[in-house]
Amino acid sequence: MALRRATAGLAVALLLAGCAVGPDFQRPAAPEQSGYTPQPVAPIAATGNLAGGGGQRFAVGRDIPGQWWELFRSPALDSLVRQALAANPDLEAAQAALRQAKELALAQGGVLYPAVDAGFSAARERPSAASTGFQGPAPIFSLANASVSVSYAVDLFGGNLRAIESAEAQAELQRYQLEAAYLSLSANLVTAAVQEASLRAQIATTNEILEAERRQLEVVRRQFELGGAAKSDVLAQEATLAQTRATLPALGKQLALLRNQLTALAGRFPAQQIEQSFDLSGLTLPDQLPLSLPSQLVEQRPDLRAAEALLHQASADLGVATANQFPQLTLSAGWGSAANGVGALFSSGTGLWNLGLGLTQPVFHGGELLHRRKAAEAALDKAAAQYRSAVLTAFRSVADALSALQSDTEALAAQLAAERSAADSLALSRQQYALGAVSYLTLLNAERTHEQTRIGLVQAQAARYADTAALFQALGGGWWNRSDVAAGATAE
Repeated sequence: MALRRATAGLAVALLLAGCAVGPDFQRPAAPEQSGYTPQPVAPIAATGNLAGGGGQRFAVGRDIPGQWWELFRSPALDSLVRQALAANPDLEAAQAALRQAKELALAQGGVLYPAVDAGFSAARERPSAASTGFQGPAPIFSLANASVSVSYAVDLFGGNLRAIESAEAQAELQRYQLEAAYLSLSANLVTAAVQEASLRAQIATTNEILEAERRQLEVVRRQFELGGAAKSDVLAQEATLAQTRATLPALGKQLALLRNQLTALAGRFPAQQIEQSFDLSGLTLPDQLPLSLPSQLVEQRPDLRAAEALLHQASADLGVATANQFPQLTLSAGWGSAANGVGALFSSGTGLWNLGLGLTQPVFHGGELLHRRKAAEAALDKAAAQYRSAVLTAFRSVADALSALQSDTEALAAQLAAERSAADSLALSRQQYALGAVSYLTLLNAERTHEQTRIGLVQAQAARYADTAALFQALGGGWWNRSDVAAGATAE
């Protein structure tokens, strides 16, 4: 009769367990935005027949490839990114964190099942004669016990379900943090490769300028020897040559630091420098730029999905804190045998069993449970605000990249025109100086202007590549189409 009553009580409790207190999580709706900028984005016109000068068009709504860096058509860049994805320790840590979170979520799911434990003990002892009432020495005896116990915490108000929901949301968070790590690594590699190409071009340009200034110094020295130039002209040209030469160590330092950065991103020590090197001529500027719809951005950005997972976790934690204020029901049962020796276990008359039901209603905890629930409500408000902030930041980063690309082509066109004008002016000044038609100061100013415009042109070329990579990163990088992730690393 007792067993039947306990079974009936368990059935009723399981039916009640379908109720879960606290808010049911609803994914935030995508912002109702039709674009990223006040005006529709316009195609980017070609600037000239030089690296980074090609035109670009935006393919609105087109999907982003998983290996988006391949659009730069650089075998060296592609091989470096693949090496880094396979060897970067930060990615390994993110993958391990995801595995850990998944296992913890599975472990949390164990609360839905009864806990079954088996126990065995054996002892041989002689009690105190005073405690047993014997006149002489107490007898020595053996005692063996074997039992199986079952306990089950009935989830009357869904606290366990909410705890599982929270653990699964944490696993989702780790998943999207892994995706963000992949995106950050690939974007950093592309940006660093572009910076290396820019530095190499600046160093090459500076060496060309140095050679031209050396030749000009020889001309000035000959004119001085023939009485056609002042000593001050020679000294000024020597100073200009020295100033130009002084810029090389700084450029070389930046290049060395950048190479160390690329090597570290590839998972290597500084002494194990990467084999790849980059120059602007080896990079192709993508002419078709996928531009996701604003409604898709919240699905594509891994940081937004991570912020959403945090919001989901906060919602579930509020459910846990709420359920803790309600009664907790526990069912237990046990069966076993106790005998004066292992050999007598489970013999007639040694069996034992028990059934139990425990109900706990929190009455007074000094306000702890109430304030924990209010803290969970505040945490949910915080997560919601952080999510909205992350969405604003994401839309701003896309808008920034689009504006930068438009400005880059204007800057490149202006720098190209300035460099051509400065080159023509320098050539004319050299001819006029040779004929004595202009002062050396005029020639010196023309040299400095030409040097500045050439370096500025290289930097403007590199900016178009870097900001193109920034747009791919701002749009999420196409991680949902990627095929280079270990099986199960990003499974739903």
